[in-house]
Amino acid sequence: MATSPTLGSVPAVSFRPSRRTKTIPPSLFPDPRDSQPARADVSTPPPDSIRGGDPPRQFSGIARLAASSPLLGEKRDTEYYLLPVKSILNRCSSDRVPFTWTVNPYRGCEFGCRYCYARYTHEFMELDGADFERKIYVKQNTGGLARRELATENVLGEHIAIGTATDPYQPAEKEFGATRAFLEQAAELEGLSLSITTKSNQVVRDIDLLQRIAARSSLSVNITITTLRTRLARLLEPRAPRPDLRLAAVKALREAGLDAGVFDMPVLPGLTDREEDLDALARAARDAGAQWFAGSVVFLMPSAQKAFFPFLQEKFPKLARGYRQWYSRSGYAPDSYRKEISQRIEGLRKKYGLGNRPYSPEGAARQSAQLSLALVQKQVPCGQAVRA
Repeated sequence: MATSPTLGSVPAVSFRPSRRTKTIPPSLFPDPRDSQPARADVSTPPPDSIRGGDPPRQFSGIARLAASSPLLGEKRDTEYYLLPVKSILNRCSSDRVPFTWTVNPYRGCEFGCRYCYARYTHEFMELDGADFERKIYVKQNTGGLARRELATENVLGEHIAIGTATDPYQPAEKEFGATRAFLEQAAELEGLSLSITTKSNQVVRDIDLLQRIAARSSLSVNITITTLRTRLARLLEPRAPRPDLRLAAVKALREAGLDAGVFDMPVLPGLTDREEDLDALARAARDAGAQWFAGSVVFLMPSAQKAFFPFLQEKFPKLARGYRQWYSRSGYAPDSYRKEISQRIEGLRKKYGLGNRPYSPEGAARQSAQLSLALVQKQVPCGQAVRA
């Protein structure tokens, strides 16, 4: 699919088909090496949803739009729908995050990260969280909406975070180009403050466009990497690019003169929190030219628990009980553990000379790590669309 700047009229598309040397206080989890993971099974179909054989229901708001969205195509057990929306910019209603606006060109994400907190956003469309990686909604007319909304005075000077509830460079972007359509409009303006957060090396496709934006506006790119262990990454993030490809993207962005850093988000207790693993990731970030390194502990809303806990029980049964105890009453890990991880991340920043937030020559205060706060808020209002 060509990357149309408007996506205004999208036709139907046919697709071809070692033991820990030091105990981590105050972790409740055994070393995951005692529970060797089996190969990931990413072929299991999601449960039936409203698009199955269910009787007709009355919907309103975003659920009504989703129910009437035309099917664009299917590929590898994933369905793509065209979602008619009235807005591409969503105002963030929380004063606890360092950005005013969010942009999510898609609803749902094909990467299928087992722990993803954003699964709850599909529930607004009366879909099960399990459909989050199987039913992808492409927002219609992204370019046209961006052209209209980015030019308004209330946006200039306010930070816009791209990719807070869905990855803007997931595989659907290759076919539909909704993210590029937005960025093409941003490149025509000046004085914007933008950040992009992604797990995909596909972002390097747009380096020329990102350079045009950075020449006239403030721009930073956050590459999320949770572990350097390829096998574990494939289990946790079945369809996301390998960690080494993401590090290569950081290097390519930096060599192109763009501001880029690494987000270790989320840190997963008992899986990715060992000192040697965190150290290796911070060192690799430094070696790739990253300007900052940030991390936060996994935040598990009920919709995320429904997907993550059965996965743990199957692949890492020795960890499952500990997770259930920690997250049975709250989406947060215990304060003592989060403090320990925060101190460890800070120590690694000092060790490798990395910043704690996206670098900005202009000193834009709002350009700080958006997803880190999104992951630790008990309520995450900024991931959902206000009008879309």
